[in-house]
This record gives sequence, C-alpha cells and structure tokens, in this order.
Amino acid sequence: MIYAFDTYYYEDYANTVCIAFQDWKSEHESGIFTEKTEVSSAYESGAFYKRELPCIISLLKKIELKEGDIIIVDGYVTLDNDGKIGLGGYLYDALDRKYVIVGIAKNEFASPDSQRRNVLRGDSKTPLFLTAKGVDVDEILPEVEQMYGAYRIPALLKKLDQLSRA
Repeated sequence: MIYAFDTYYYEDYANTVCIAFQDWKSEHESGIFTEKTEVSSAYESGAFYKRELPCIISLLKKIELKEGDIIIVDGYVTLDNDGKIGLGGYLYDALDRKYVIVGIAKNEFASPDSQRRNVLRGDSKTPLFLTAKGVDVDEILPEVEQMYGAYRIPALLKKLDQLSRA
C-alpha cells in the first residue's frame, strides 16, 4: 500500500490528510484518513519539519502500516549532498527506518543534491522534484512518471492537496 500525506495550515489548526492507494498506477484511492490538530509550533524558516512531522505522526496512529508499505510526503526527504534532511528524512528516522519514504516536491530546493531527480509528467515543462530514503530514488522515478493523471501533478496527489485544503 502507498500512503500519501499532506497538511494544510489554518489560523488555529492543521488539517492533515492521507490518501491510501494500492500501487503507483492506481486511479482511485483505497482509503482516506484525516485529522485536525492544533498547530504545535509557528512556521520556522528552514525547519518546516518541526511543524508538519507531529501532524503526520499523529495521523499515522490511525493507520496500520505493514512491511513493504511506502509513504509519500509533500516535500523533500533529502536536501543536499552534505546529509541535510527534509520532512521525509525526519519521518524516515521517526519510523525507525522501517518504511520507504518518498518526497515529491513542487518547488525546487536551491542546494545541489545528487539524490534528487526531476520528474517531468504530461506536457509540463516544469518538473516535480523527487527524493527518497529506504529505496534507490532511480527505482521510484519511473513509478512517479507513470502515476495516473495526464498533468504535472498525479491525480491522486492533486486530490490529496484539495482535501487538505477543504
């Protein structure tokens, strides 16, 4: 199973949503999990994970992960060649490195990262930015390219974004 997470922040709470789907080519979700939580900390530039990681960990308590499951975060897993990690890297560590974590980001991070891959989908000239831990990022690249949907953002990830903002 693949579990994709996104969180949207309102003034006094965070809305975290997870869409579960069977495989990379799934057209429809198998389940949707949601949770509203108090915002645990203010936005801190360069430390986005401090705000979002508790939301994801909390929602994960409603999900029974199994060996082989994959988690997608809206953001980065690795950030540079010096070992700096993003939200997905912190999640990977928080889950004792038991699950593959894939980061699919919409905006480019400035520092060079040899583990980051650009993914072009549909007719878009603007890439998505792919990072991962627990798997070779080059194994995930063709999977993300083939995710259902004709546009830059795969259909289920677009739905996830919309649900988190609802």
